[in-house]
Amino acid sequence: MTQTVDAILEFFYILIGLLSIMTAVRSFSDHTNSTRLGTGLFWLLFGIIFAFGNFLPYAASGIMLVIIGILTLFKQVKIGNIAKLDEKQGEEAAKKIGSWVFFPSIVLALTAVGISYTPLGGQVGIGVASIVALIVAVAITSAKPKTIIDDTDRMFQSVGTTGILPQLLAALGVIFNLAGVGEVISDAIANIIPVGNQLLGVVAYCLGMVLFTMAMGNAFAAFTVITAGIGVPFVIAQGGDPVIAGTLAMTAGFCGTLLTPMGANFNALPVALLEMKDANGVIKAQIPMAMIMIVVHIVLMYVLAF
Repeated sequence: MTQTVDAILEFFYILIGLLSIMTAVRSFSDHTNSTRLGTGLFWLLFGIIFAFGNFLPYAASGIMLVIIGILTLFKQVKIGNIAKLDEKQGEEAAKKIGSWVFFPSIVLALTAVGISYTPLGGQVGIGVASIVALIVAVAITSAKPKTIIDDTDRMFQSVGTTGILPQLLAALGVIFNLAGVGEVISDAIANIIPVGNQLLGVVAYCLGMVLFTMAMGNAFAAFTVITAGIGVPFVIAQGGDPVIAGTLAMTAGFCGTLLTPMGANFNALPVALLEMKDANGVIKAQIPMAMIMIVVHIVLMYVLAF
């Protein structure tokens, strides 16, 4: 089963890579973009890493990542000429389709959750659900293949350089853990929190997840480091249930995701797609709820884990 899952995931990675290469080809040929060469090179390297990363030497992937970073640093990646939306046609289509426009999203969620309970797991579920939802969307809207390609290109370019951020942050979390960052955090917290104080341990665990997630932009990247540095010695070792404490720590980290521009998928992506004037508009709207949920997590962990 493991080999089957790996093969399916590899197919999805290759598919994402090929779509990125398609955007690269379009970018290279877009003479209206003043940075078309840099933009095209970014999407080309991005696509090669996704599609063929498992077949390339690690050094080759590393070099391509460095080049991607340099292109981003010098602002050589910009949105080029993408297919424009016809507002009048869109309004007419929206009236015709009505509430069915939300059906593909529901199908995506239900399919992904359903497959996650099978041996295939959640990652395969998301990939399969995306394809199923796309087929349903095409059936409902009667969209042409060109429309699918145009919208895929629009999505890639609208997301821009933030598209690679989640992968980099997840890798950074692993590096931090191997480098012993968790031990450093544990030693620092030990000088502040009295031994055996369960409440302060819970507060430190939850707030540590929130703050480190804000820095990393990814709760999964923060979880390994903070759990090793704070969760195990100051909560679990004090009698806390590891399942309950770990679960609540992860979702506490998601509260940090609501508060940081590093949370590209949640905060930068909506700003780009909705063309919002305020780059932090999404974060500002989420702050009150995030603060409430942080307190709720602390209370739940203290009450339920002990």
